[in-house]
Amino acid sequence: MTTATPRTLAEELRTRSDRGLAGLLRARPDLLNPVPGDLTQLATRAGTRASVVRAVERLDTFALQTAEALAVAPDPCPYGTLAALMAGDAGDAAVAAALPGALAALRAQALVWGPDDRLRLVRTARELLTPSPTRPSPTGLGPTVAEATAGMSPGRLQEVLAAVELPATHDPVSAVAALTALFCDRAGMAALLDTAPAEAVAVLDKLLWGPPYGAVTDRPAAHLQWLLDRGLLLPAGARNVVLPREAALHLRAGRAHRAPEPAPPALAPATARDPQLVDNAAAGQAYTALATVEELLKEWDLGGPPVLRAGGLSVRDLKRTATALDTTEQLAAFWLELAYAAGLIASDGEADERYAATPAAEEWLQLPDHERWAVLVAAWLPATRTPGVVGTADAKGRALAALGPHLDRSPAPEVRHRVLTLLATLAPGTSVPEPTLLSRLRWERPLRAAAPAAQPPASPAPQTTGQPPATAPDGPAGPAEDLRSRLAQGALAEAELLGVTGRGALATHGRTLLGTAPTTTEAAPAPEAGTAATPLTPAEATTTAARAAVLLAPLLPEPLDHVLLQADLTAVAPGPLHRPLAEALGVLADVESKGGATVYRFTPASVRRALDTGRSAAELQEFLTTHSRTPVPQPLAYLVDDVARKHGQLRIGAATAYVRCDDDALLAEILADRRAAALRLRRLAPTVLAAQCAPEQLLDGLRAMGYAPAAESAAGDVLVARPDTYRTPPRTAPAPVPDGPPPPDRTLLEAAVRAIRAGDLAATAERKPATAPTGAPAPGALPRTTSAETLATMQAAVLTSSPVWIGYVNADGAASQRVIAPVRVEGGYVTAYDHTSDEVRTYPLHRITGVSELADDAV
Repeated sequence: MTTATPRTLAEELRTRSDRGLAGLLRARPDLLNPVPGDLTQLATRAGTRASVVRAVERLDTFALQTAEALAVAPDPCPYGTLAALMAGDAGDAAVAAALPGALAALRAQALVWGPDDRLRLVRTARELLTPSPTRPSPTGLGPTVAEATAGMSPGRLQEVLAAVELPATHDPVSAVAALTALFCDRAGMAALLDTAPAEAVAVLDKLLWGPPYGAVTDRPAAHLQWLLDRGLLLPAGARNVVLPREAALHLRAGRAHRAPEPAPPALAPATARDPQLVDNAAAGQAYTALATVEELLKEWDLGGPPVLRAGGLSVRDLKRTATALDTTEQLAAFWLELAYAAGLIASDGEADERYAATPAAEEWLQLPDHERWAVLVAAWLPATRTPGVVGTADAKGRALAALGPHLDRSPAPEVRHRVLTLLATLAPGTSVPEPTLLSRLRWERPLRAAAPAAQPPASPAPQTTGQPPATAPDGPAGPAEDLRSRLAQGALAEAELLGVTGRGALATHGRTLLGTAPTTTEAAPAPEAGTAATPLTPAEATTTAARAAVLLAPLLPEPLDHVLLQADLTAVAPGPLHRPLAEALGVLADVESKGGATVYRFTPASVRRALDTGRSAAELQEFLTTHSRTPVPQPLAYLVDDVARKHGQLRIGAATAYVRCDDDALLAEILADRRAAALRLRRLAPTVLAAQCAPEQLLDGLRAMGYAPAAESAAGDVLVARPDTYRTPPRTAPAPVPDGPPPPDRTLLEAAVRAIRAGDLAATAERKPATAPTGAPAPGALPRTTSAETLATMQAAVLTSSPVWIGYVNADGAASQRVIAPVRVEGGYVTAYDHTSDEVRTYPLHRITGVSELADDAV
């Protein structure tokens, strides 16, 4: 039975409801692996260093400041003392209003327990947050008077008491208590400081907000000696001194922090735009994203660049890919990683390993545009690979390569989800500056945002007399220094590239990605301060992306089936083209510029490329006439006919290679051309030339000389140049690297709470007094009864339908204690409902060590 005032964290957990326990396990999922056997095990695990560090890292700024204040407060700490440390002597209405919520958040995560008049910070958290010379606190406070005077001689303590005009004491303990009482007395301290030299007050001002350590010489100045004599500076080493905590709090008017931050930074200034314009801009960018990924797959259609020995893409190949996509190397890395995360590209796994499109890319290309977008976004939302770090150095100084290892950053999905969630709290069409979002994120996770700092020295370094040791200023790291800010900046840029946002505001379909109703015209309710943004699992991301794609579909441009031919041998596509038309036009012409309208240019080489695929001049003319809204210009018609007239006059086959032509004068012209010397041609017949090189080399050589040869088969038929695509074997997309244990679902939480409650019942339920000495086990031991007593007690429990407490040893020899409700006893077995496993089970009687009845009010 629990007492009215919990004496331990385990007792406090027993007073919580099932909902409260589920909230603890949801906030700290590491406590579930494995499921604790009872509440005592849960409390023990909640106090381990690794678990506490993880929980403290997820506190928001004000909750962390509250925990830091409790770490420097007396233990246990009344609520009034904590409020005074947070708000100061003058009080602060905002702090007073926010403090109950921060304290509730700390209680919910089992970092603080006890009633309001006896608040206790978990011991491990107190050890982490209490200031020390090697681990300064953000509060800037030093040790207490008792801690700082631990090594001081009794005589020296009496001298300090005499200097501050306090009566002498008989022992050091009472001397320290008297000095502490003076420093905590506002009136007494004010009177003492009124007599201080101005230079001494200036020294105290320098140490006031931390660091509290300073250095003195062997012969300190008069004003420093005045402070030393009165204990306002206490020894902290050979030549170092420290401002005691009680004195610093008096000088600060009772405040533990210089600037408490009870409320998160406001998302302002906000810029409002027409939501329809935002949606249209996002849709346009979404289509551009699809076109870019499609262009990447087309670029690697015959096989991509090789894989580096250490993994990833070389810098040179990344530059080539960026040039092909007409973008920067950093953006090219993003598109590569996105396609990789979606399973569209991968390495082929061959001996000479190289990258290529996967079979899934073929399926992706056949999907409607909005479904293709959903595939990309579903891969982006839970991805932990971070393209933004490509090109930077790893811990060993090696450059990180695109598609290579060591690009995973576990917090990326949480930060990405949180950024989108913050944008969703704004009214539709509203955006805020990037620094505003970064400031909000740093408030929500100050410890995770802080950049790694250099370790402080083991003892404060000597400084100029009366000066504090130099340290970095207190406060969160700058945007360029911390990982979460870099991830947030990347998330904003990537959301814009994918069309999740438009002009910095979250689009309607982007809100659907978070489960926010897209039909409302008002801002979504802001999440509670300090709550964690739970990232989506891959399955959830696929579901939400599919819903968002349905809203995006009407906004995407309709593919066109026509172009506009112009007299300057160009064709203008005023919008996206149907895939067959775009592919055919891409063979017949070269892309000159991209954008809202794509410009294609017809050249002799591009027309010859189309003829090499087996099309005739008449088919090309018909194709242009069918798909042009303008008449086919005469220069273009002449170009097609002129290239077609020359195409195929020369025939090349495999002898090693030969050239065949009905016009012997043309062959004589080729033989006389000095550029043909490298081909080593000789005449075999008036219409045939033989070459001492491969047919492919002969084709390229004659084309470089300005001719239009065509390859032929051994039967004399023209070979159609249709290169086969290259695909990898089936590949799975890379799995995200989780940032700690995954958050438990509702089913797991309910089962875990039931199991913990049942185990705790078995461990703590009150037993009836044993009638025989054999039934009275030692505290914590299994019950011990004879076989006859066990059988008799079980049969009685069946008749009365009452639960009993048993000790049980399984087949592996593991002993446990359980609370069961026997249903039937027969054949050497007892069938009972087991409260621990929440199921009906059968136990062999010979494996039950003993049984004891529970008190009437135990269950």
